[in-house]
Amino acid sequence: MLPVIEIEEFISGHCPEMKIGLIRSKVTNCNTPDDLWKEICDTCNEIKSRYKLLDINKRPAIMATRSLYRACGKDPNRYRVASEALCRRAVKGLELYRINSLVDIINLISIKSGYPISGLDADKITGNRLSLGIGKAGEAFNGIGRGSLNIDGLPVYRDEIGGVATPTSDEERTKIDISTSTVQININAFAPEMPLDDTIQWCICLLKKYCNAQNIETYTI
Repeated sequence: MLPVIEIEEFISGHCPEMKIGLIRSKVTNCNTPDDLWKEICDTCNEIKSRYKLLDINKRPAIMATRSLYRACGKDPNRYRVASEALCRRAVKGLELYRINSLVDIINLISIKSGYPISGLDADKITGNRLSLGIGKAGEAFNGIGRGSLNIDGLPVYRDEIGGVATPTSDEERTKIDISTSTVQININAFAPEMPLDDTIQWCICLLKKYCNAQNIETYTI
């Protein structure tokens, strides 16, 4: 069952156009097939042909997330929005890391849409409620592949135990791996860019095609 999402007033007040697209599904994760990898490479080439490096942070979804970072007191040039970091890598002609089907689907959607997306192993989330608020000084958060991440001033999703995701990095505790059988995806549209309904439906199509998605639940906040 999809968790209840509570959004702190500061975030909703600063991003009045914000919407969050939620997807939860049973899946069979696997190593990234060549067909999916080709979709990713084609999308990276499209981004490279469309944008210069200095234009990436002007994409509406990325610009809005960076603006929220500044409002929270965080430097978005030091703590890159994940979608921005992926797009910058594409524009530079650097190949993305090939991880697994679920993670790479999320990266593909993030690059195309501009939205930072939280991809979580739903079975590792504690409780049936997530809150989206602002990180606090000294709050523990181990970013995937980053180690301890200073989330003071970053937007952060929390479950009953603590932080599980930020627009910069998700947390090791709830990360997706090859054994993940239930995925929770939060598409964070802090400002509109790609139509959110289209983004959700595209994500579902990819999950069905590459991860045998079943029992799919969706909700838009």
